[in-house]
Amino acid sequence: MVVKRSYESDHRRRQARQTRQAILAAAAKLFVDPGYAATPVTAIAAEAGVAVQTVYAVFGGKRRLLSELIDVTITGDDEPVAMSDRPFAAEIRAEPTALAKLARYARHLVEVQARQADVLIALAGAAAADPDAAEIWHKNVEDRRQGMLMFAADLVATGEVADGLDRDRVADVLWLAMDVRNYDWLVRRRGWRPEQYQRWYVDTVAGAVLRSR
Repeated sequence: MVVKRSYESDHRRRQARQTRQAILAAAAKLFVDPGYAATPVTAIAAEAGVAVQTVYAVFGGKRRLLSELIDVTITGDDEPVAMSDRPFAAEIRAEPTALAKLARYARHLVEVQARQADVLIALAGAAAADPDAAEIWHKNVEDRRQGMLMFAADLVATGEVADGLDRDRVADVLWLAMDVRNYDWLVRRRGWRPEQYQRWYVDTVAGAVLRSR
């Protein structure tokens, strides 16, 4: 029957997604401690409660698993939607002033960094010794740079950027200010509240790239 086949197909899709999420969760835990290089696929499979062959069938290997873990950790889901096409990006573009744009981005930044800090900091450490991790880390750096170039263009278009600063220079400041290690140090180590971190971000970037208020 068509109804039965549709139900079975939906069930298989749900099971496949649950399996994928379990493997990603296991990798997120183990790549942080004991670390990417020290974690074999067998350990990931055991943590996820699946067969080793399943990990390879779903992700093809540890390198691709790390790459997809970074993507999912940053976006918060596995939907194939670019960051620039997500609702928060449209909300930033819709804000009428540079300060409002920075404030909206700061809220997004705190949400993302609370989710990704452990994994990205672990990736940065692994990149120093592992070629696969280094390649993924450098891709992440470049992706962040491209994102900040788009954000910088939006800020420049407001006409509120200080004289003498072009899009590239503004992007440099944005890229530095959004580094997850700032969040790690100020919020997780020094105990700043998320709202304090948001205000620090806005004040820091505004002071560096906007005309004096």
